[in-house]
Amino acid sequence: MAPVRLRHPKGVSTIELPFDADFTVQDLQQEIYAATDILPSRQILKSGYPPRALTIVPELPLQSLGLQRGDQIIVSEAPVEQAAPARPQPSSPPARAPLAPASTQARAAAAPTPRSAPVQTSPPVQTTGPDSVEVDGSFLIHRVVPDDNSCLFSSVALVFEQSITNAPQMRKIVADGIRNNPETYNEAILGMPPSQYITTITKPSSWGGAIELSIIAAHYSAEIASIDVETGRIDHFSPGEHGAASGMRAILVYSGIHYDAASLAPMADAPDEWHQTLFPIRSTDVNSDPILVAAKKLADILRSKKAFTNTATFDLKCEQCGQGLKGEKGARAHAEQTGHVRFGEY
Repeated sequence: MAPVRLRHPKGVSTIELPFDADFTVQDLQQEIYAATDILPSRQILKSGYPPRALTIVPELPLQSLGLQRGDQIIVSEAPVEQAAPARPQPSSPPARAPLAPASTQARAAAAPTPRSAPVQTSPPVQTTGPDSVEVDGSFLIHRVVPDDNSCLFSSVALVFEQSITNAPQMRKIVADGIRNNPETYNEAILGMPPSQYITTITKPSSWGGAIELSIIAAHYSAEIASIDVETGRIDHFSPGEHGAASGMRAILVYSGIHYDAASLAPMADAPDEWHQTLFPIRSTDVNSDPILVAAKKLADILRSKKAFTNTATFDLKCEQCGQGLKGEKGARAHAEQTGHVRFGEY
C-alpha cells in the first residue's frame, strides 16, 4: 500500500492505494468517491507539475495513470453537463467495483437542471489578498510572513515544513550545519568565531542571510532561489558539496530587509494546504523555467508597489540603544561593536 494525497473541495485527504495489477482506475474513483462524495462520472483528476488532466479509463489498471507513491491528485467536480456519459454495463460487475449506495443513486436521479459553466478567458482582477501571477493554469502566490526578525526562517519553514511555527527548527538546522562543517563555516567566513555565530543565530532576534540559506538548501537537498524585488535579480543557493541535489527548487521573495515565500496553488484564494512549495528545476535561465518567469513577474508587481527597501541608503535605529544608523553596513558595524541585533526602520 502507498499513500496518495487528495486535494478536493472539502479539503485534503490521504488514501492508501495498492499499486498492483488487480487495482483499477475504477477502484481509485471509488476511493475518491468515498473521500469526497464526488461521483466517479463527475470526477476531474489532475496530477503532476504543471497539473495535468489524468486520462480516465476505468477498466485499466491504476498504473496506467503513471502515479507514484506520495503523489498528489487534485480532484474537482465537473458541472452536470460535463459529466462523462454513462458506460454500457458489463454482463457481470468487476470484482472490485462496489455499487454506489442507494442514497447516492437517489441524489443522482434528483440532480438539478444543468446550467452552463462560466466562461473565463482571464483571471479575475485581484482586489484583495496576496499578489499572485498565473502560471500554467495555476497561481504563484506571494506568501507573506511576519516581520519579526525571523522572516527568513519563517519563509523556509513554510516552504520546507509547511508551517512558519517551525522557524526555530530552521535556526537549529543552521547551527548544526555550522557545527558539523567547521572547515567551510570558519571564522573568516562567518565574521566571528563559529561558537559565537551559533549563539547569535539561535536567538529569535537575529536576522539570517546567504549563509543560512546555503546551509538550509544543503540540509533539504534542494535549491533555494531568492528573487530581489528591487532589481529582479535571482540568487541561487544550491545544496553544494554537503547536500545531494534532489532536482527541486523553493522560491523566496526578498525586499531588501525582509524575506517572504512563494508557492503555487490551483486558484488564487486556495487554502494553505493546497499550496505546492517545491518545484522541479527546469532551468537556471529565468526565461526558460516557468516558475522563475512567474517569480520575476511577481517581483515586478511588488516593485510597482514600492514593496522594497534600498539597504544601502535606508535609515535605521537600534532598538536597544536608540542610535541612528545608515543602511545595512551601518547596522552590521553597530552589531559587531555592541552586540545589538534589534533594528527598526525610520
